[in-house]
Amino acid sequence: MPQINKARSHTVVPGRDLTVLRAAITAFFALDGFIFAGWVVRIPDIKRQTHASAGTLGLALLCVSAGAVLTMPLTGRLCRRYGSHPVTVAWMVVLALSVALPPLTHSAPALGGVLLLFGAAYGGVNVAFNSAAVDLVAALRRPVMPSFHAAFSLGGMIGAGLGGIVAGALSPGGHLLGLTCVGLAVTAVAGRALLRHEAPVPPERLRPEPTRGAERSEGRGRGLVVVFGLVALCDAYGEGAMADWGALHLRQDLGTSSGTAAAGYSCFALAMTVGRLTGTRLLERLGRARTVIAGGATAAAGMLIGSLAPSVWAALAGFAVTGIGLANLFPVAIERAGALAGPSGVAVASTIGYGGMLLGPPAIGFVAEWSSLPTALTSVAALAAAAALIGVFTRRALGS
Repeated sequence: MPQINKARSHTVVPGRDLTVLRAAITAFFALDGFIFAGWVVRIPDIKRQTHASAGTLGLALLCVSAGAVLTMPLTGRLCRRYGSHPVTVAWMVVLALSVALPPLTHSAPALGGVLLLFGAAYGGVNVAFNSAAVDLVAALRRPVMPSFHAAFSLGGMIGAGLGGIVAGALSPGGHLLGLTCVGLAVTAVAGRALLRHEAPVPPERLRPEPTRGAERSEGRGRGLVVVFGLVALCDAYGEGAMADWGALHLRQDLGTSSGTAAAGYSCFALAMTVGRLTGTRLLERLGRARTVIAGGATAAAGMLIGSLAPSVWAALAGFAVTGIGLANLFPVAIERAGALAGPSGVAVASTIGYGGMLLGPPAIGFVAEWSSLPTALTSVAALAAAAALIGVFTRRALGS
């Protein structure tokens, strides 16, 4: 029955309105990166405030994963019922409010409780606005998915850079409360554009009922959807590791100041931004398969340097190379999953992918507790190499 009504929940939107929607969705991607980066650069301060060890901090961060795992499948159903646009706005409001809560905690269990809500909002909004972006990309008929993820990276770079600047002047509470205010203000403006229009879909996708042949084709593609989800996971694992542990590695293992430590994530985010801003042209020139293979290999080499280098500047360079390599893996994986299985493919690949971002950092915390943080961070290089290998074995499915 939901399949029969699916056509009524989408519309063909005029070109000018598509431009407005693209700007609004881009704003939400950027805001998400900005809020998330603002939180992660204050993790060392929250760690000291709660007197958490690397292991207990890893457990608290695991609550972010738990919240996201609970809400990602639910968000997919909400998007199908109410549309991705209102769901995006609702979850972003929750995310903006919840980021102010960690500084109010003074123990690892309390931190875990508020991070459960933060993770729920983060996972929900990412599924929602990725669904909105995939519909818009299909309507525009251009491979612009990397540009949305570039906005996320740019937001992260700005959020991390600003966090480093205000680290010595503002308490974590004042800083994160400021992020709440910015988040609610941007949502109020960009959300109006989303709420005025339903998700656009090209005319050929407006079918009242799927054919049996289409259903069989979608079933055959589900295995590849999972494989592309694993590519997204390899990318997101690296992003999550850099966000949650990159600053701590620079500060704890290499003895940098809090401002320089925050610059580590800024270098990574800037490199990802550049890589994604040029992603459409790169895909047109190299094709999807070679982009994935080259990106995974580059990221693996960069992270080995970033995690094992004995000097701060070499580590920063390694972080930047890692960002360039990872830049387009996630956008390509989500786009191919959507091409194979439609919105359900996007939901599956997004959930697997963001699982890497949310489950990876706690895993690194546990490994760091047993060995060392630099050793734990080499797992990012291993997964990036795995993404390159997947690209080799799925050349035909990735296409040109």
